[in-house]
Amino acid sequence: MIQVSVIIPAWNRAGLLPRALESVLNQQGVSFEVLVVDDGSDDGTPEILHKDFPQVRLLSRKRKGPAAARNSGIEHSAGEWIAFLDSDDTWLPGKLAAQTAFLEAHPDIPVCQTEEIWIRNGRRVNPMKKHRKYGGWIFEHCLPLCIISPSAVMMHRSVFDEAGPFDESYPACEDYELWLRIAARYPVGLIEKPYTVKYGGHAGQRSHEFPAMDRFRIRALVKILASGVLNELQSTAARRELEKKARIFIHGAKKRGLWKEAEDFSELVRKAGVPVTDSPVTEPAHS
Repeated sequence: MIQVSVIIPAWNRAGLLPRALESVLNQQGVSFEVLVVDDGSDDGTPEILHKDFPQVRLLSRKRKGPAAARNSGIEHSAGEWIAFLDSDDTWLPGKLAAQTAFLEAHPDIPVCQTEEIWIRNGRRVNPMKKHRKYGGWIFEHCLPLCIISPSAVMMHRSVFDEAGPFDESYPACEDYELWLRIAARYPVGLIEKPYTVKYGGHAGQRSHEFPAMDRFRIRALVKILASGVLNELQSTAARRELEKKARIFIHGAKKRGLWKEAEDFSELVRKAGVPVTDSPVTEPAHS
């Protein structure tokens, strides 16, 4: 029986994907399968997989983004546990064994992640305090920004039955939105040893595509508040974070002259029942 399904979404990562795959295939002590979901690559990614990694299952599809790619991998996977790996990241030896052992020893915790080593532009860097990982009921810690890394997480597949899959309408921060739904429902385990190596600084990162990422986090906060799953403390914390993010984002949109965007987000947040403090920036008069 397959214990773990490893799902790797990839788009035009022919130069980096082999490094990620080698780090997975070197894992020992766990029965696992590897699914690469090729999201419409045109750089020879499928050909490299067929030639050099015949043991890997390749799912090819038209480009729809990482959320849809991960959902497709989940749908076609067979493992009891699901682990994700971004195609530009790697795992250290023992990662899968450590997580399966942790999760099997803690049946009340269906999700866990490991600590990470961060590499930026080829050099190791220390994450800032705001990126600190936590274990347990961590919903409030997840509100400012994403502190659960897709490449570091493993979860029981039943989590998706209750919390739902990745929301494919999000072109970015789709992981932040999912972690809110999961952390509101379950405790999250943390293995304090770094088994994941997270690389950044290269041009292919999706964060470079979208300025003002809080636009997606604001949408996610409005969605979780409307879901009805939050308790009173979680709801209060989410509303506070939404008000803070909305105030800063709307003020910034007005400063850049994006009046329609500012108006749309103001209305979105007001419909969620969260007051939006008026910005001192005013739209210029039109003659």
